Amino acid sequence: MTITIYHNPACGTSRNTLSLIRNSGVEPEVIEYLKTPPDKATLQALIFAMGITTRALLREKGTPYDELGLADPQWTDAQLVDFMVAHPILINRPVVVTPLGIRLCRPSEVVLDILPNPQQGAFTKEDGEKVIDDKGNRV
Repeated sequence: MTITIYHNPACGTSRNTLSLIRNSGVEPEVIEYLKTPPDKATLQALIFAMGITTRALLREKGTPYDELGLADPQWTDAQLVDFMVAHPILINRPVVVTPLGIRLCRPSEVVLDILPNPQQGAFTKEDGEKVIDDKGNRV
């Protein structure tokens, strides 16, 4: 079974999501997308598979979103994907691919809906929020 996470280690949500995957007993393929960004075809396929709009994958905070004028409705989906390929920081994260589906895992608990294996034990997010109890059940 392969699980892939498009991960940014500087992002708490991404770190929590990765930890939840590992708490299910799986070591995922970790793609640090800022170092190894997906190509245009991969990004388009991920957006399609998630059933979201291209704009839903755009990250605004801490990115060149405003400087590039990406709020302007003139940009087509293909152009927005081109911007994300050129500036991977514009890709919202984390995106997780499992045999059960593909999701933008914001909040991190969204990953629980697509993990094939149950949680192996308790899990508390970095901010102290308890997500999984000692028996591996959602809180």
